[in-house]
Amino acid sequence: MRDAERLREEIGTWRGLERRADDLLELSELAGDDPALAAEVDAEAVALESDYDSLRTALLFSGEYDDRNALLTISAGAGGTEATDWAQMLLRMYLRWAERHRFATEIVDQTEGEEVGLKSVTVAIDGRGAYGYLRAERGVHRLVRISPFDSQRRRQTTFALIEVLPEVENDVEVEIDPDDLRIDTYRSTGHGGQNVNKTDSAVRITHLPTGIVAQSQNERSQVQNKDTAMKLLRARLLERALEEREAQIAALRGEHVEAGWGHQIRSYVLHPYQMVKDLRTEHETSNTAAVLDGDLDAFMRAELERVATAGSDGEQAGA
Repeated sequence: MRDAERLREEIGTWRGLERRADDLLELSELAGDDPALAAEVDAEAVALESDYDSLRTALLFSGEYDDRNALLTISAGAGGTEATDWAQMLLRMYLRWAERHRFATEIVDQTEGEEVGLKSVTVAIDGRGAYGYLRAERGVHRLVRISPFDSQRRRQTTFALIEVLPEVENDVEVEIDPDDLRIDTYRSTGHGGQNVNKTDSAVRITHLPTGIVAQSQNERSQVQNKDTAMKLLRARLLERALEEREAQIAALRGEHVEAGWGHQIRSYVLHPYQMVKDLRTEHETSNTAAVLDGDLDAFMRAELERVATAGSDGEQAGA
């Protein structure tokens, strides 16, 4: 019933878009030399194109968990202060992207840099299709700029890793034996209110069979932090299971499975020129300010189309 309702809603949305296009065509024919009406036509055309692009991107959500909420983790690479500042910049970028889509966000865990920025941060992004969009962002992101922390104003290169997981329901997909868990509590650090450094409210959960660790320290109570950490642990266990399944299928097909977290997917160059370029799709823009302010949809769409096309080609080759 839920799937049927979702399909009815999707069909209704496309039909509504078609009606808007027909109305816009009629309106454009009436506009003639009327500047006010012509301006209205132009504004509606821009809005229609934007809505169409969003719906077209949604068609690329073919994964089992693409309609889920997402858990996004940003980890600073080597580079000290420069790297932790880059992680902070990426956090702002993705928060602004989520705001553009009216997705709710919550920082569930973070470790601050020694001087500025963040060593790592995990954000829950709630909204239909959040994971479907953000899975296109997984990988290493590279920044090139004149470092504001270098007194000699030299150009610096630094990296950060983006990991994205689908949020997993409490009672589905992943079974966790309580005997397989080690739960540790500790005092929160950083911002968090009057309980910080006074009570052991932060929670770290270790899944003993796999060694996977999830932690949360940003909630007010130990119970809330435990619930959040369990949510993150389920997501990481699900990701592990999916990776193992994909590796088995790839081995049967004779495909190469690359170990580790791979290579950089995108470069953000702020000096000596302005350019953001995705190395997988070749999509690029010189409007670096817009990208760092959350204008990421074109990059996501290009990668999702690349993956969908590769999958389609693979199926045709197999046939």
